[in-house]
Amino acid sequence: MTPARPQWLDTLVDRLGTTPAHYYSRFLPPQEGAGRRAGVLVLVGPRDGDGTDHEILLTERAHGMRSHAGQVAFPGGSVDPGDRDVVDAALREAHEEVGLDRTSVEVLATVPELYMPHRDFGVTPVVGWWREPHPLTAGDPREVASVLRAPVSELVDPANRFTVTHPNGYRGPAFEVDGLLVWGFTAGILSKLLDLAGLAEPWDVSRLEELPEQMWR
Repeated sequence: MTPARPQWLDTLVDRLGTTPAHYYSRFLPPQEGAGRRAGVLVLVGPRDGDGTDHEILLTERAHGMRSHAGQVAFPGGSVDPGDRDVVDAALREAHEEVGLDRTSVEVLATVPELYMPHRDFGVTPVVGWWREPHPLTAGDPREVASVLRAPVSELVDPANRFTVTHPNGYRGPAFEVDGLLVWGFTAGILSKLLDLAGLAEPWDVSRLEELPEQMWR
């Protein structure tokens, strides 16, 4: 039996259609377009049999990577020449990274393309429903350290939310899930989507924590 989508996910999809790109980030792609494009998968799935909790798929990047080592991110990556579009890229990368069967995913919507100016990257989050959950495992250990199926109940718990600060002056929303820090682009998107879905609870934005030095790069 295919699990039913939660009402809040339908609410989120409806609101995505009317929410402008600048709601998510002040960095938008230049008129001539980003130098590179990527798609990341925001996959929501059932966590229990009674539908009271759900989960969002995340990955912990390998600790030996040259950039963003050990950081938590959505599965996804650059659009390759063989990809039809950013949705295709997100699904392909999720399969390569954690073994996700693309036929188990119902693609629901996309967030407007956002921009990472320091990398000249245009990134499109792809929101999907995991209608046929199955076991996942990290693919190449040189890229993915672990698979994280983050409970939505933990993501919205105010005790797990705070503002992270970086020596370069950056500050933004962050989460602690299963002992891992979620920050940066991933945390920013999660925070905005939880707000749009009507799930977010009031949390202490004045609670500041410094970003660990090993995550500066």
